[in-house]
Amino acid sequence: MKRILIIEDEPDLRALVEFNLRTSGYSPVGTDNANDALMLVNDAQFDLILLDLMLPGLQGDQFLKIIRGMDRVSDTPVMIVSAKDSERDIIAGLDAGADDYLTKPFSIKVLLAKTAALLRRATSVGRENDAHAGISVNSETHRASVDGRDIQLAAKEFDLLQLFVRNPEKVFTRNQLLNTIWGYEADIFTRTVDAHISSLRKKLGKKGQLIRSVPKIGYRMEV
Repeated sequence: MKRILIIEDEPDLRALVEFNLRTSGYSPVGTDNANDALMLVNDAQFDLILLDLMLPGLQGDQFLKIIRGMDRVSDTPVMIVSAKDSERDIIAGLDAGADDYLTKPFSIKVLLAKTAALLRRATSVGRENDAHAGISVNSETHRASVDGRDIQLAAKEFDLLQLFVRNPEKVFTRNQLLNTIWGYEADIFTRTVDAHISSLRKKLGKKGQLIRSVPKIGYRMEV
């Protein structure tokens, strides 16, 4: 049973999320502050962390920065669930290491769908072969195909496609893509991302429509 840590200081909301996760077959653990959450992740293994940003004491963004530097939980998926809903807040959260961002108020059905997607994504990491919606990539042979037909991709295009296929529905900011694929940090290179995405879409044919632009933020691959 997947264990999910909920860090939320609103007791009614925390109880609601815990109840729905439990009835969906998960094992939730809730806390109202990030300091206690640090002790929990030190003592036990979690498959997913749901993180509020505005908390008493240690703030959510500070907690995220700390755990991304801890070997034990550096790769644990984190979904921010916050009332901070500006474009800047969402980009900052994703760039800080969150795997997804859900703004309050939210639909429980959406929360559960995102939870399931993050957990599926986490189990796919490390496989040589990955596939999504008829698109297949093989990390060992560096071959990619669409509906069984091989396509020729440049090295960075392959890396981008593999990242999207392994992480369906995950929103990547341009800065995240620059850092992950090219190792760049500066915003001045964001056109490089756009150019490669455009080329990749064309090579994927109709499947290229699955790579969706997220206005003013970045890109994601549709399920």
